[in-house]
Amino acid sequence: MRDVRPEQGPGSGRETPTEVLLTRRLTFAAAHVLRRMEWDEDRNRQVFGPCAGDHGHNYVVEVSVSGTPDPVTGMVVNLRDLDRIVREAVILQVDHRHLNRDVPFLEGVIPTAENLALAFWSQLEVALARLPHPCRLRRLRLIESENNTVEIAR
Repeated sequence: MRDVRPEQGPGSGRETPTEVLLTRRLTFAAAHVLRRMEWDEDRNRQVFGPCAGDHGHNYVVEVSVSGTPDPVTGMVVNLRDLDRIVREAVILQVDHRHLNRDVPFLEGVIPTAENLALAFWSQLEVALARLPHPCRLRRLRLIESENNTVEIAR
């Protein structure tokens, strides 16, 4: 662990960052279909291609939070707490599920990678606000496949 001492602040010649970005990476597997119910099969295939049929992915989600390390523990957030929050708010809801049918917070959403990332962000922002040591959701990266990644950053 890095020893951060008061003499490392302003005027000391050794600046210490005030915020640290911490990233946790988790995985889940889920099925989905990209389609609009009001469109016919041809239109759905034109717009969504082969994704207009049922298929699945092994997703990777990276959640980054920022904050000032706690002076007692040296942590922005306890990784066990962050892991638990991401699992409860997102992973347990979507893992081995059909995203169009089985996930209440995705009801009515076309589960594109973009829409999933936005929905996950909303779920996590609420859950992180309950932590005793404040940290902010700064980045969410969702890897749907080796060729498709979505990222939200604030």
